[in-house]
Amino acid sequence: MPRTNPVPALLSALSLNPSNSTVKAHGGSGFASTFKIETETEDGRKERIFVKTGAGKDAEIMFRGEHESLNAIQQAVPTLCPRAFSHGPLGEGSEQFYMATDFLDLSPSGSSKGESLASKIARLHSTPAPEKYAGKFGFPVPTCCGSTVQDNTWEDTWADFFGKRRLMMIMKESERKNGPDSELRHYVEKTVETVVPRLLGNLKDLKPVLVHGDLWSGNASRGILGEKQDDGMIEEVIYDPSVSYSHIFRAQLPKMILIDGAGKACYAHNEYEMGIMKLFGGFGTAFFNEYHKLIPKSEPLEEYEDRLKLYGLYHQLNHHALFAGGYRGGAVSTMRSLLLKYVENK
Repeated sequence: MPRTNPVPALLSALSLNPSNSTVKAHGGSGFASTFKIETETEDGRKERIFVKTGAGKDAEIMFRGEHESLNAIQQAVPTLCPRAFSHGPLGEGSEQFYMATDFLDLSPSGSSKGESLASKIARLHSTPAPEKYAGKFGFPVPTCCGSTVQDNTWEDTWADFFGKRRLMMIMKESERKNGPDSELRHYVEKTVETVVPRLLGNLKDLKPVLVHGDLWSGNASRGILGEKQDDGMIEEVIYDPSVSYSHIFRAQLPKMILIDGAGKACYAHNEYEMGIMKLFGGFGTAFFNEYHKLIPKSEPLEEYEDRLKLYGLYHQLNHHALFAGGYRGGAVSTMRSLLLKYVENK
């Protein structure tokens, strides 16, 4: 079946004039087609837009979650990630969907003269849930971590949210993709029943705050956000919490930005962010020292490292669901060590 040219539908969906707009394929993604649009506004300003397109219900869910996540992060810390301004079907009744954001130029070199990444993440982690969801853990819409659709149904306690909406959810997804696994299910269920309430049920002064949800080093960089293109302002930035932009933006000048932060945001325990940061590395001692001067580690302090192991477990299980391979062994090892320490030796 021949592929339909998406350009006319894209320009129509974004209400852009074809006579002064160009659309070019830009980079690539495992989950979407990606484009760069250069256009001119009515007042003569040059504008660049980044667009993703995809087909079917999965793309619709992914782009909606990414749109909501990016804008929640961008509203909390405006210089941390691109602004998303549009998403939806490419025409009435279309099974093709799109999401449009500010264009982000990433730079492989250069330094940021703006606010540090640790300071920006601390500000992000000081953003409470909207008033109508005050005190609850979750997010208004489903989001995606890779192609995994995350159930963000609001829960009253963090232990319930993490146990049900992350660990049990990803166990179900893993079996859907890789087949039944009674041993892995045993360990996950036992961890949810025992370790999760033990480590997360008694945290002091725990309040839900906004997190990126997939902040590994590949989703953070230095770059120039759309509105900063003319002055060349380099920021520390983050991006796509589950669908990384890191490989799809042409670098110009170097500030630090969150790139993949968009798609997986939720209101959670702030240390949940640290699980994947520690698991896959890339953030040095200086980052964590600066961050924890601004936001101290939760009490009890002596269980901090084990909490991060528990939070990293979700990402080990998600990688097993997505890619199989050796991630299962790492997840089982994590669960065995936590169960031995907090359950079997007690």
